[in-house]
Amino acid sequence: MTSARNAAGTALAQSRPAMKALRLYAGPTARAHITEHGLSPADVRVVPGAAGGPKGLILGPLDRFLFGEWLPQSSQPVDFVGASIGAWRLATACLDDPAEAFARFERDYVQQRFDTPRGGKRMGAAEVSANFAQSLQGFFGGRAGEVLAHPRYRLHIVTARGRHILGREGRARTVAGYLGAFASNSLSRRSLGAWLERCVFSTPGSSLPFDTLDFRTRRVELGEGNFQAALQASCSIPFVLQAVHDIPGGPPGAYWDGGITDYHLHLKYSNPDGIVLYPHFQKAVVPGWLDKGLKWRHRATPSLDRMVVVAPDPEWVRTLPRGKLPDRTDFTGYAGDSDARITAWTTAVGEAQRLADEWAEWLRRPDPTVVRPL
Repeated sequence: MTSARNAAGTALAQSRPAMKALRLYAGPTARAHITEHGLSPADVRVVPGAAGGPKGLILGPLDRFLFGEWLPQSSQPVDFVGASIGAWRLATACLDDPAEAFARFERDYVQQRFDTPRGGKRMGAAEVSANFAQSLQGFFGGRAGEVLAHPRYRLHIVTARGRHILGREGRARTVAGYLGAFASNSLSRRSLGAWLERCVFSTPGSSLPFDTLDFRTRRVELGEGNFQAALQASCSIPFVLQAVHDIPGGPPGAYWDGGITDYHLHLKYSNPDGIVLYPHFQKAVVPGWLDKGLKWRHRATPSLDRMVVVAPDPEWVRTLPRGKLPDRTDFTGYAGDSDARITAWTTAVGEAQRLADEWAEWLRRPDPTVVRPL
């Protein structure tokens, strides 16, 4: 009898395609849920979207499948919590035809150029911000109401609002303020709140789907009048883009990239009975951008007990152009050759279809044995 069971188990394992590009990680409560019930669209209550610039491109095929095919099979409300490119991705998921919108998002992002004439100066923050605002307007212009009126999805755009010396942007004060923020954060993440606060712009009528005791936080109603400003602020990397000042509906001040306070949205999510489904580009859920070098803050905590992370296998990532995910260094790493960068990014995004295919196959026959501890 034992031999028969072992043979059956071996045959079943052999019938499942091996995951070669994708890895699945989960907190203990989420792993127990998968072992007992598998994973269905109706289980999902929250979807986070990480900051990380071009790294988010690798999630394009996953996004098209998740938001275009899989999640629409359920009917429960879902909270989308995004910072920086994650906020842009999740706002895209709220559009009427998300699969088409994600295809356009991918195409537009890959094709963007910041070329400078030979011997010319690099594009300044003001010019980058103006170009980015134009891109957002071209993508979402006239469609903010469509995002906000989604019958199921509640969008939460995370920004970092400066306090005290960082309350206004200025060459000297911004440098001094971020040096102070970096030093304070090295001692205690909570002390970063003396320099910056988490300011979340949320779909009207929604409440924040996470506990805010960890960090100084404000919630602001998101509307058509502040949608683009909030989204631009959430993507405004200090010193690369300008801060967005005095967003309508929010407290006065300078607003920067939401990834500064919440790089990977390592939050204590408040859903008591659902799953936090996280398409991510790595296993670690790093709290803030200033924590990137603080490896001891990269560990999982009880806040992530209900989280399932869907991420590329690091070994598969090494097969991509330059052996890594697309990132901001590519704008200079390709020596200003935008055509070469665009080719490399297009190749990486094409290869990422394997992530979506493997994820779809696993969902058809969920195998808890391949889910690793988060």
